[in-house]
Amino acid sequence: MKKKILALLLSAGVVAGMLAGCGAAADGGAAPAAPADDAAATEEAAADDADEGGEAASGDVANFTMFITMPGSEINDDNEIAQMIADKWGVKVKETWLTGQTASEATGTLIAGGEYPDFIDSDEMNLLIDADALIALDDYIDQYPEFKEKWFTPEEWEKFRQPDGHIYWINPFGNTKGETKQTTHNDEAFWIQVRVLEWAGYPEIHTLDQYFDLLEKYIAENPKMEDGTENIAYTILCEDWRYFCLENAGQFLAGYPNDGSVIVDKTDMTIKDYNTSEDTIAYFKKLNEEYNKGFVDPESFTQTYDEYIAKLSTGRVLGMVDQWWDFAYTVNDSFKQSGLDQKGCNYVPLGLTTKEGMENRWHTYDDTVNQASGIAITTDCADPDRAFKFLVDCAMDQELHDLRFWGVKGVDYDVDADGLYFRTPEQRQNWADTSYQAKHRCQYSYFPQWHGTSDDGKNANKPEEQPSEFMSDMAEPLKACFDAYGHTTYPQFIGSVQETNGPWFPMYSFSNNFTTETPGGVAWAKMGECKHEWLPKVVMAADFDKGWGEYMEAYNACKPEDFLKEMQDILDTFK
Repeated sequence: MKKKILALLLSAGVVAGMLAGCGAAADGGAAPAAPADDAAATEEAAADDADEGGEAASGDVANFTMFITMPGSEINDDNEIAQMIADKWGVKVKETWLTGQTASEATGTLIAGGEYPDFIDSDEMNLLIDADALIALDDYIDQYPEFKEKWFTPEEWEKFRQPDGHIYWINPFGNTKGETKQTTHNDEAFWIQVRVLEWAGYPEIHTLDQYFDLLEKYIAENPKMEDGTENIAYTILCEDWRYFCLENAGQFLAGYPNDGSVIVDKTDMTIKDYNTSEDTIAYFKKLNEEYNKGFVDPESFTQTYDEYIAKLSTGRVLGMVDQWWDFAYTVNDSFKQSGLDQKGCNYVPLGLTTKEGMENRWHTYDDTVNQASGIAITTDCADPDRAFKFLVDCAMDQELHDLRFWGVKGVDYDVDADGLYFRTPEQRQNWADTSYQAKHRCQYSYFPQWHGTSDDGKNANKPEEQPSEFMSDMAEPLKACFDAYGHTTYPQFIGSVQETNGPWFPMYSFSNNFTTETPGGVAWAKMGECKHEWLPKVVMAADFDKGWGEYMEAYNACKPEDFLKEMQDILDTFK
């Protein structure tokens, strides 16, 4: 572990402004002016909240900082909803996001400096534990029995317990309250624009070959968009840890769920290596074929995440593999602002397999507990009691949850005679506008949050899961696509087997915490480096068989058997 930290420290750059105002309110520029009616309504709502009492009456606001090792957009320091939360719940959080570094580099920079924000969510949590940068949360969790009982089961809490016996972070995602309201496919898929499906007469696409055949035919007849921009059939994101968009589709194409790092064969409870499976070979052979035909974006292996998102936002990319959360929120807002949603540029997911008639498990219906990372409180936090209470408030206070995700009643949404929340077209347009988001919207998106049903038993905890709102927010081409296939949710496009995953799921929550202190951890690190280097070469190879053979030689030298053995040992604990 110490060798890994040293390497990160040597490679890390400077995280500009990451710790600015740590533990205190940060100064910032003025927010864009709000429309007069909205501003007045917001001020009135804020006054109403203040009148209700709570921490607002005392004026005692704790200002915390948080760093998230993911790209994101900072909100204005005088953000309206952030201030409403501060007035009512007594906490304001200055969030800072990853820019210009990898998660490992940014975490290494923090460790090198020895100063930390109050909250942190990093993909390198073990490094922070090793640096004694995180406080144990066990006692705090026990102080809030309702939260402890509802957020995770006892077995799930145990997954977060580290070798020293303590829990240091809480995953804020993947929890459903009450009745499920699932409308989106938040997982990985082969995505395709609805304009392509419309052009083809809404065909059934089940296999990898059918998918690329359709993209080829569409490009042949529609090489350019209406404005003359050239269409791109297929692009791939490969930057840093996001190379999952290239490397792990083989497990899904074979009909397995997203265990991420391995396949679990439930027939005999054994670990299998999807990297060398027949389905993975078929997948990369297809990518190689499409690349050599000119249908795979030649910038795939050099583009950054920001460049990839910008490219998708132009509407010219017909298809790709990705997770919904990795692109959709930013790209769909861009489409709405530019009008590209009305031209059929929105994406729907397809649950492809290598052969017709195979079952697929691209969509996970259960809540997924990823114990490898989450929100933590650092040793630099001056008031961990209050910091942890805010975590609990974010999860357990329905009013606060509504404010984060629905916004201000009468400004961002209205309520019908039956008590159901809805948005007008203008409210939806505002919510998608980046300047409005910066000055008004405050989701604290890496704090605990619920899917499912509100405490009122009627409304969805998130607008995108409100059935009426979900359909009303769609552009006409997307609605037409849903209607053509007879679907009312994104998961229906996938058509995955509905089953409960085992208690080990997902296995990546274990492998993501491997270190180079074990032979399996060494192999895991080398396997990742090998795939980063060789898979682009395999896709671009003039001779696929030769390229694959050279890759396998390098891959086998990483001793994947050491990694697979340690994963099998973990799986065996669940027998």
